[in-house]
Amino acid sequence: MDELHPPKSEALRALYWRSEILQVMYWLRGEGLGEVVDAPLLERFLGVEAQIGVGYLDRLMADGYLSRAEDGYVLSEAGLAEGKTEFALSFADLTRPAHGECSADCWCHNSVEEAIACAAERVRAQG
Repeated sequence: MDELHPPKSEALRALYWRSEILQVMYWLRGEGLGEVVDAPLLERFLGVEAQIGVGYLDRLMADGYLSRAEDGYVLSEAGLAEGKTEFALSFADLTRPAHGECSADCWCHNSVEEAIACAAERVRAQG
């Protein structure tokens, strides 16, 4: 994993960690690796010190993105939706069709779901 370089300002750093934490939690849940996250887990996956990680987890809970669980934190409905969006945005360039595969005004350039549907349609047309 590449070393993460969070921004210097506190406001941008909070947004950065919100995005990173929600993406990791969404990914872990999607891969069936668990829904409960704690500070040591963040330290292992993101490299943020556990004490600092707890602060960000508490902040995400106060903002409505997480709920408290017995052993840590879980995504709320808002956190799940935001985690999905952040995850999709992070990988959008990898899931979009390559240059020349469809027109510039194709819907696949606007969403991951459309890119997948567009690619599947092209495969059917070629086959």
